[in-house]
Formats: sequence, structure tokens, C-alpha cells
Amino acid sequence: MPTGRYSDQDVEHYDRPRRRTRPRTKERPTYDDAADGVVVTVDRGRFTVLVAGHLVYAMKARPLGRRGVVVGDRVKVEGDVTGDEGTLARIVEVHERTTTLRRTADDDDPVERVIVANADQLVVVVAIADPEPQPRLLDRALVAAFDAGLAPLLCLTKSDLASPEPLLATYRSLGVPWVVTHRGGDLAELRESLADRTSVLLGSSGVGKSTLVNALVPHADREVGVVNAVTGRGRHTSTSAYLLALPDDQGWIIDTPGIRSFGLAHVQPEHLIEAFPDLDEMTEECPRGCTHGTDEPECGLDEAVARGEADPERVASFRRLLAARSEPAY
Repeated sequence: MPTGRYSDQDVEHYDRPRRRTRPRTKERPTYDDAADGVVVTVDRGRFTVLVAGHLVYAMKARPLGRRGVVVGDRVKVEGDVTGDEGTLARIVEVHERTTTLRRTADDDDPVERVIVANADQLVVVVAIADPEPQPRLLDRALVAAFDAGLAPLLCLTKSDLASPEPLLATYRSLGVPWVVTHRGGDLAELRESLADRTSVLLGSSGVGKSTLVNALVPHADREVGVVNAVTGRGRHTSTSAYLLALPDDQGWIIDTPGIRSFGLAHVQPEHLIEAFPDLDEMTEECPRGCTHGTDEPECGLDEAVARGEADPERVASFRRLLAARSEPAY
């Protein structure tokens, strides 16, 4: 009769059941037969991917782990890539990104959030009036563009309501190009600036971004919002980033949800000044640890201005962008 106790001899001859597992291998699939595509939009863990001219719905393959996949990513897709209703493919590989536009939730948040990948131009859409311009948010968007290596472009809308000159006077010294538009106006200059590029459109709610997208891309059907007369703020209409092809293969635009804050915890001063090569040269003799701000003693920028070798307005504009990193994100 079993006693529930075991002798040393029993333990010695006990064979632990072995779990059946597949042998480990260092070989990884090559996915040579997988289709190439680009991520158009992301919605709750599901991805819409443009493959060979049509849209395919996909999920992320398990081997990718926690790696994020964002709009603009160039990927390899395996499985059913017909795009037929009810089909679902798998994203099995993400190509190396050329650029990443990122932000943090606020300036104390160490977690970076990639907004889009592989863009080469950031179009900051700003209304001249209704709602009033937000220079601090504009500055932060420019900092993010310079940090990501994207060419910045200011797109000033609603010029029929006010003159763009006061706003342009603030940014001329930075050398940032701009276009001015109004509802129903000619968009030829903007189209020329977007041609043959992948451009991210970024702006606050209510500035007219969705109106621009609908004018640039017929049948885009992006929802257009209105500005609250009491708060002066727009209502969020776009809820996720969306990649759209411009007509006649003239480039791509990525429409993004309206923003109200832009955290820059990931941006370092030494990286920001690299976007201004002429000013960067003037900081070679700066003391170690110099941030090139207005309170730094013996900063090379101040010495260059004193010698007449630097434009004071350009230096002041750069320092305004530098200060935007430490101001409240909201």
C-alpha cells in the first residue's frame, strides 16, 4: 500500500518527463518570396499596407516581437495579399528606416513615440487666424523636424482673414521656406513644394489641414472640423496618421491627427545646432558642456555676433528654438 513517501532509491531512478520542443536553430527565414509594401495606416494593432497598387490588411508576425510598426514603414508581407474582404496577411519584416519623426508625451517622459517613418519633409500647417497661431507649438514642430533630419516647410492657411507678414517676420532668419494659402485658392506653389517627396502634414486642429488634404488628393474624404468660438480650438477630425498618394505620382503626403502638445525630451542641444551648419561652425571654441543658450558664458555664438560674423536675428531665432525644448509642452 503506497505510503506517499519515497526512498532515495526511488528518487535516483526517477526519470523526469521531457517536454517535446523543436530543436533551436540560429537560422532565420529570409522571406525572399514575401511581397514588398508600405504601411498606409495603423488601427488598434491592425495595419493597412499598400502592396502592388492595392490595399492589404495585415497583422504583425510574432517574430517581430514588440518592435513598433508605423505609417510610412517599408515592410515585407507574407500570406494572403489579395486584399479581398476577410483576408489577413502578416508583416514579417520591417526595412531599416531612413528617417523617424518622433515626439514624447511631455518633456519629462523618457518614452519616445515614433509618429511616422521614412518621410523627408515636415509641413507645419499654421492658420494665420481662426484659430490664432501658436508660435511655441510651431517652434517645437520645427525642432522635431531638424532633429529628425526632415526638411521643414511652413504652410500658412486662411490668408484671407489676416496678413501672414507678422508671422513670417519671426521665421525668415531661420531660412525656413513657406507657402501661403486660403480656402479655394490656387495650390500650385504648395503642390510644387510637395512634388517627388514624402511629406508629413502636422498642425493643430482647426488650422485647415484636412481641407488642404481633400484639395490635394481628390476623394481623400478626410473629415473637416470647425473651430470652437469660445475656446478658439479646433475639434480633432483625423484620428490616425494616413498615407496618401498625390495625383499623377507626384509624391506622397501623410495626414496626421491634430496636435495640442509636442514633447521634446528626446532632443539634445548638440543635435539641434547641427541643423544650422553656419552656426555650428561658430561653436567649435565653446567651453565643454556649452548648450549655446542665452545664459552661457563665453559661448561662441555671442563672440561671433560681437565680431559681426553672425546674424543676430538668426542666432536669436536659433536660441528661441533651443528654449522651446525646456518650455512647457502644452
